[in-house]
Amino acid sequence: MLIALALALVVLAALLFLLSRRLRQSGGLPHGRVIYSDAGAWQRNDQSLFSARHQLVGKPDYLVRTEQGIVPVEVKSGAAPAQPRPGHVLQLAAYCLLVEEKLGERVSHGIIQYADRQFAIDYTPALRSELFNVMDEMRAALAEGAAHRNHADARRCAACGVREVCDERLDA
Repeated sequence: MLIALALALVVLAALLFLLSRRLRQSGGLPHGRVIYSDAGAWQRNDQSLFSARHQLVGKPDYLVRTEQGIVPVEVKSGAAPAQPRPGHVLQLAAYCLLVEEKLGERVSHGIIQYADRQFAIDYTPALRSELFNVMDEMRAALAEGAAHRNHADARRCAACGVREVCDERLDA
């Protein structure tokens, strides 16, 4: 009886291990240890990554420590486009920059996980430079009073993190 119980527990443990691996892979996470999470399936993380040097703040969905280093993972709920959206790539680049600054480790790439496909994005000097250029353009537009919302989707507006202080919010 005791041997049968032990055998059943071993089989159950093996099944749970396989299930957790499948869920991890379907969720877009690389093999490694999750060291940061701000995704709904996990407990929400109240700690943002902040760079005083670059005046940048962000909360990636996951940071996974792999054999190659830390990999930021951004999860998008919609279907994947043919190529990752430029704004999503820049968002991931911002997380790479924040990880490098806050954790002091070089980031080689990050992952954008759409509902049905994932893209590995290399964090290259060219992408880093593009990120800085876009941040400079955004700050200049803000300083000139030329920064405005560029959407008319009430759902997107309702989910926006700065909705409460935005004077252009859509009233839905």
